[in-house]
Amino acid sequence: MKKIIFLFFLTVLVSCSSLHKLSKIDYSVVPDDRAKILKGSINRSLIENDSSFAWFKENMKWGQADEAAVAAFKQKGNQFKLIIFGGTWCEDTQNILPKIYRVVDQSGYPEKNIALIAVDRKKQTINDLHVVYKIINVPTIIVLKDGKEIGRVVEYGKSGSPEKDLAEIVQSIK
Repeated sequence: MKKIIFLFFLTVLVSCSSLHKLSKIDYSVVPDDRAKILKGSINRSLIENDSSFAWFKENMKWGQADEAAVAAFKQKGNQFKLIIFGGTWCEDTQNILPKIYRVVDQSGYPEKNIALIAVDRKKQTINDLHVVYKIINVPTIIVLKDGKEIGRVVEYGKSGSPEKDLAEIVQSIK
């Protein structure tokens, strides 16, 4: 029994340590002939204010935030955190990340509750987070409650609308 309790606390400690690492900005620029690639823990401001990532501001102009996702984020925003794995080089990330931030903006969801993790073309990142979170495709949006994954949306999700799938996960939080 003592061993089980010790393992539980060790797991919690490692989880908290990993989440703390995610909140710090710690990245590098990966050499690439085609695009500026960031690898590591970044934030919205970094990509929004770098002219190499003009796709972010441009794509923020188009479309409307999913109303169900905005409502879910407003209602349950204090109950979950997001980890978003994406590639600054990846067209899917370039299309989907602004959609997620439109929901964040319209719902008032705190950006401090979002860990944005950039991957290289091999979909690897710092501290082996791609292994810890089993990242295969990007973007991958992971919803955490109390430090545990309760759902994820990979690329365009099951429905073809990542915001819709994200809304369903958030709405299911009890």
